[in-house]
Amino acid sequence: MSDDNISLAGYHHAPMIGYHRAPLSQKFGAPRQPNLVALTSIIEMIAPYDSPAAFAGLDAFSHIWISWQFHHNYTNKDTHIGKGGTGFRAQVRPPRLGGNQKIGVFASRSMYRPSALGLSVVKLESIEVCDGRVLLIISGADMIDGTPIIDIKPYVAYSDALSDAKSGFAPTAPDLLEVIITESAYEQFMTLVDAGRCDKNDNETENKNNKKAIHAKNNSVATLIRQMQEQLLIADIETIKALIAQDPRPAYRRAEINTPFVMRYKSVDVSFQLIESGQLQIMAVVKVSL
Repeated sequence: MSDDNISLAGYHHAPMIGYHRAPLSQKFGAPRQPNLVALTSIIEMIAPYDSPAAFAGLDAFSHIWISWQFHHNYTNKDTHIGKGGTGFRAQVRPPRLGGNQKIGVFASRSMYRPSALGLSVVKLESIEVCDGRVLLIISGADMIDGTPIIDIKPYVAYSDALSDAKSGFAPTAPDLLEVIITESAYEQFMTLVDAGRCDKNDNETENKNNKKAIHAKNNSVATLIRQMQEQLLIADIETIKALIAQDPRPAYRRAEINTPFVMRYKSVDVSFQLIESGQLQIMAVVKVSL
């Protein structure tokens, strides 16, 4: 057996069946768990897994399980299969424990896992067929843009929801911080919304319910994804606040007052900081030059 075959013997290979398309292109700001923020996004299926026949019956389920890959973790090629490195971390520091206390990686949901695989349950908003291809419109994902999708399964409540389950060091959802926005930042946001409107009346209709803002009918796949990733809507300000309320800052820096942090959302950079009142304040919303 060759050295390459020996190095690959302990691995299972799974095809990528699609990609996650989302307003968040960077890890900073992404929810640390699914369903903490009702963020609308798209799963773009790829051939041959984008056949409508493969999804017959899935619309009867309200939620789905998604297996996916932490694709931004391995910046060093030596950590990939067959390159001699494992990249394995036996212990991690969960933000939920303040970022200082170590626990075993298998006692956590850390992104730094041997398989680099994530597992999330999300709400299935709709199944759209566009250009003959399937798009899954979902909400509540904790994945960023470009995340490779490995598998999709229906969520079955009678077996998947266990009312007597114990949740260790994370028995309840994390506390949220109050988020406010300065008048100047809000004016910046509204200016960008106005500038991005292609049709004022259509945009106002979309803003009544952001989850229904994506419709595949009479649109191309590329157009739908671009709108979801770039077009700023009035309703996005509430989504931005909800993301920041989760406090994406590193745990060891959460006591810092008046230290700016930047979260990229769609086509804008949102600057925020902790102020003396204990609130997180949005200071600026600036368009990104892509």
